[in-house]
Formats: sequence, structure tokens, C-alpha cells
Amino acid sequence: MKDNLIKGIRMTLVLLVLFTVIYPLSVWAVAQLAPNNGKGEIVSYKQTKGYANIGQSFTKDEYFWGRPSAVDYNAAGSGASNKGASNEEYLAVVQGRIDTFLLKNPSVKKLEIPVDLVTASGSGLDPNISVASAKIQIARIQKARNIDP
Repeated sequence: MKDNLIKGIRMTLVLLVLFTVIYPLSVWAVAQLAPNNGKGEIVSYKQTKGYANIGQSFTKDEYFWGRPSAVDYNAAGSGASNKGASNEEYLAVVQGRIDTFLLKNPSVKKLEIPVDLVTASGSGLDPNISVASAKIQIARIQKARNIDP
């Protein structure tokens, strides 16, 4: 028994050093070889606006609306809502997003709304929308900016 206990403690210490020191340092070292030293692609125009691969909240009519975020686009707290499709609170949030979208896009029918415009991604940070999501917003953007579609 004493032999197994010593082996278990030794293995725990080895894994502790491996996963809390060696692995994070090796990931950091590899990131230093990437563009911008692994800090991401910064988007700026007169001032820093955010990062290219992290979604942002756009609510004005003249912009394409991105995918909603379960973590309010906070990269430090990446994650999904972890609520199932039968959860009443989750359904209420999705219905609120649908109602807001329909209010701002009166020519769109509820069944035409792509799912990625009303549900958050697994990371909560997804900056991309589908082609269908972009096309369905053209009328609103065209009207807000007074431009041809």
C-alpha cells in the first residue's frame, strides 16, 4: 500500500509540473512565433476596435448583426450558455432575439430567420455569420444607409 501511495504522489507531482508549467510555457513559446506574438489580429481605425476573430455586438441598423454571444463577447470568459433547447429561460432569450430582429426587419418572416442570428455559438465569440444571415439583413442596411442593395 505504501508503495502505491508513493507512486501516486510522485505521478501527481510530475503531472502537476507538466500541465501547469511545461505545457503552458511551450504553448506560449510557439505563440511567440505567430504574427503579433500570438496576441491576435487587432482591428483598428483611428482607435482600437477589437480583434478580427472575436465577434462584436452591432445593434445599429446600418451594420450587419453578428451571431449573439452567451458571454457578451468577453474573450476572457469564452463559453456557451449550456442551456438545452427545452430550457424555458433559454427559449425566452431566443424569442427576445427573434422579436428584436423582426422589429428591425419587418419584411422578414419568422421562419426565414437563420438560426445563427438568434443562437450563440459554442464559444460565444464567433465573428462569422452565414451567407443567408447576411442576405436577410440587406434590406435593413440598404434602407438605413440609403444605398442600393
